[in-house]
Amino acid sequence: MEQRRPGARSLLADLDAYIDDFADFVASAPSSYHAAGALAGALAATGFEAHDETEAWAPVRSGSRGFVVRDGALIAWRAGEGVDATSPVRVLGAHTDSPGFALKPRPDFTADGWAQAGVEVYGGPLINSWLDRDLGFAGRFVTRDGAEHLVRTAAVARIPQLAIHLDREANTGLVLDRQRHVQPVLAAGAEGVSVLELLAREVSPPRGGGAAASSTDGGIPPGDVVGADVRLYDTQYPQRIGARADLFASPRLDNLSSTFAGLVALIESEPAPGTIAVLAAFDHEELGSGTRSGASGPFLSDVLGRIRAGLGASAEDAARANARSWCLSADAGHSVHPNYPEKHDPRVRPLAGRGPMLKVNANQRYASDAHGAALWRGVCEVAGVATQEFVSNNTVPCGSTIGPLTATRLGIRTVDVGVPLLSMHSARELAHVDDLHGLARAIGAFFA
Repeated sequence: MEQRRPGARSLLADLDAYIDDFADFVASAPSSYHAAGALAGALAATGFEAHDETEAWAPVRSGSRGFVVRDGALIAWRAGEGVDATSPVRVLGAHTDSPGFALKPRPDFTADGWAQAGVEVYGGPLINSWLDRDLGFAGRFVTRDGAEHLVRTAAVARIPQLAIHLDREANTGLVLDRQRHVQPVLAAGAEGVSVLELLAREVSPPRGGGAAASSTDGGIPPGDVVGADVRLYDTQYPQRIGARADLFASPRLDNLSSTFAGLVALIESEPAPGTIAVLAAFDHEELGSGTRSGASGPFLSDVLGRIRAGLGASAEDAARANARSWCLSADAGHSVHPNYPEKHDPRVRPLAGRGPMLKVNANQRYASDAHGAALWRGVCEVAGVATQEFVSNNTVPCGSTIGPLTATRLGIRTVDVGVPLLSMHSARELAHVDDLHGLARAIGAFFA
C-alpha cells in the first residue's frame, strides 16, 4: 500500500491518523533498505534536502533541514533558530532492521520435487513464529553499472511445519534445526523457479538523491545483478485488533515503532532555539551494530562532524556542544506477559497501554541514569504522555540497544526508552496504540 506522507496533517495530534500512517509505513518497509527509502521519501516531501556523502554540503544555518542515506540507515537533521558552532544536538536514535532470515548466495535448490531457497538466520528471531506464514523477499540489488535497486516480491514463499501426524511430540517440545528445517518452499516442481529472477522482475529504478523509488520499471535481466542483500518478510498487513481495537499487531515493531515516531516528531516539531534535532536510524542493530551503517560505526559522528564544520566549529566548540547534547535511544521493550509472569521483575511490571518505558539496567546494557530519567520524565510531562519503567528480572539476561554504543562513541548523555511489546522478535509483534502514539509525542517534546 502506498505510504501516506507524514506531515500532511498533524499526526502528533491525531492518534487514529498516526496509527493508519504507521501501518502504511511498516508495509512500505519490508527491509532496512526500504525503511531508509521510505524515510527519505517522507522527508523529501516535507522540505528536507537530500545530501550525498560524496559531494560537498552547504553549511547548516538556522532552519536548515537535511538527510543522508547510507545503505539501510538514514540520518536527518533540522536546525533551530539561532544555531551556532556550540549548538547542542538532540538525537533520536533508532534502528531500521528486524530479526528474520537473509537469502544466501546461490539460493536456488530442489529437494524431493520442491523448489526451495537457501536462507540463513539474521539476528535472533523467534524462529517458530515464521512457520506457515505467507512470505515474500525484499532488499536491494546492485547491477553491473553500479546502480542500487530496491526489490520486493509479493507472497511467494512459506516455511512449512511438519504435520502433527509425523511428529507426535511437536506440542511438547518443537526443535528446529537452523539449516534443515527453515528453508522456504517456492513451488512444487523446480523447473523455471529462481528467487533472483522473481526479484529481478519486480526491481525498482535506481536509488538516487538519497530517496528510494517506489515504482517498477518492468524489471531487469537477472544476469545484470552482481550483488544482492535480500531478506524474507511477512506479507500480512498490520492491523488494529482487540476487544477495544486498541492493540496493534504488526511485523517489525522492533524497531520501526521508534523509527516512525522519530520521523513524525522531526517533521512536525520545531527544534528548540539554538539546538539541532537529529533522527539517527541505524541498520544492523540486531547483529550488534558493528557495521559502517550501524551505531558502532562512524555514520553519526561523520554527519555531526560535517554539520559542525558547516557551522565553523573548532574542536573546542564541538566538545562543548557534545557536553550539552542528548541522545534518546528508542527501542522496543517488553510488556509483562500474562502467561509468563515469572519472567518479569516481581515489582516493576510495565504493561501495554500505560505509556512508553524508561529502560534501566545496572550493568549499563541500557544507558539510562538519573539525569536521563529526569530528562525523560520531563519530556513526557510536557507532552502529556504517561510513562513507566522497565527493568529485567535478575535471573533473565538483559538485551541491549544502540544507546550504550552511541554514548561510548560520542560521549553524549543517553537515555534508553521504548514502547512495551508482547512477542518481541516474532514475525508478528503486538503493541498498544496509545504507547505507539505516546512515544512520538514524547520525542516531539524532546526535540522542542
